[in-house]
Amino acid sequence: MTSSGFARVRKMGLALSGTEVSSSWGSPALKVRGTTYAVMASHKSAEPGTLVIVLPIDQRDELIEADPDTYYLKPHYVSYPSVLVRLSRIPDDALRDLLLTAWQLASKSARRRRIRTLSIE
Repeated sequence: MTSSGFARVRKMGLALSGTEVSSSWGSPALKVRGTTYAVMASHKSAEPGTLVIVLPIDQRDELIEADPDTYYLKPHYVSYPSVLVRLSRIPDDALRDLLLTAWQLASKSARRRRIRTLSIE
């Protein structure tokens, strides 16, 4: 479900301003201003059909505790601010909310990076 599972994510992501479909680590990804906020998991420890969503660790932990059948973590991802999402288990409204949260964080991060670059020049 890597590329085909991504079609649903892609459609929702493209509804968010400035989203571009790209790739990260060789997998389909959504980015805003060059910052990845969602990518199909490519590490061998992740289950097939898993999406990695960039999210603060405290929010990730809350999601996993509330619904471990949908959200999970593998050791490879522990130090990254992200959550693994079983696309086959997540309803559209929850996926849309999660993508919006990740998009907002990525947008802020990209803006801060751009301001730092402009101030250096």
